[in-house]
This record gives sequence, C-alpha cells and structure tokens, in this order.
Amino acid sequence: MADVFSKEKRSEIMRKVKSNKNKSTELKLLQYFKDNKITGWRRNVKLYGKPDYVFPKKKVAVFVDGCFWHGHDCRNTHPKDNEDYWTKKIARNKNRDIEVTAHLEKLGYTVIRIWECDIKKNKIDEKIK
Repeated sequence: MADVFSKEKRSEIMRKVKSNKNKSTELKLLQYFKDNKITGWRRNVKLYGKPDYVFPKKKVAVFVDGCFWHGHDCRNTHPKDNEDYWTKKIARNKNRDIEVTAHLEKLGYTVIRIWECDIKKNKIDEKIK
C-alpha cells in the first residue's frame, strides 16, 4: 500500500516526532549512570548521528535504539497498515545506524548501541561492561 501522504507531508509529520527524554529508555539509562556513579558523560553533544550520551574523554558514544524504529526483532511488532512504507523506513534507519557507527569508529569512537528492550528488562550491565 502506498503512503497516504505526499513525500513532503510525510517528512513534515516525521520531523515533529522528537526522541529526547524518553522515560522508558534514555532517562532510565541516565538513572543507571547515576545509581552506578558513572560519570563523564554528556548529552546533546554535536556529534554525527546525535548519540544519546557521549563520554568525550574516553571517546565513547552511546545510542539508545528503539526496538520498533531500528528494526529489532525482540517482539512481533510488524505494522500491517502501510507495511511497505514502514519496511522501507526501518531499513533506512538500520542502514543509517551502520553508517553512523562506521563514521564514529573512523573518528576513534567506541560505539555502544543499547536496545530499548534491554533497558526495559534491566539488562544494561550486559551492554555497558
């Protein structure tokens, strides 16, 4: 099924979707850092790909990836409506994640990607350490 909106209208709608201060992911990771006395991180660092957290001195970039938006197969969330659009959208997101990771690694950063479901299941230790 084709998108019901024009390309320009869809872009306008998607630009309004903001992804900061997500309580179930980013803020829960922030609390984890505080509880474990992990310091040295910064938010809103102007770095390619807009990492959620950056540890500038250690050159570590941390991304919190939403399972739906980044195509994790942890749950059976596959949209039935407008399936063609969402398949392409998620594929573009996954390709961009690969590109961003490669670019940051080329700059000497270690890139850590944490899935939303790992945060919700309190499996952060497995990803950070």
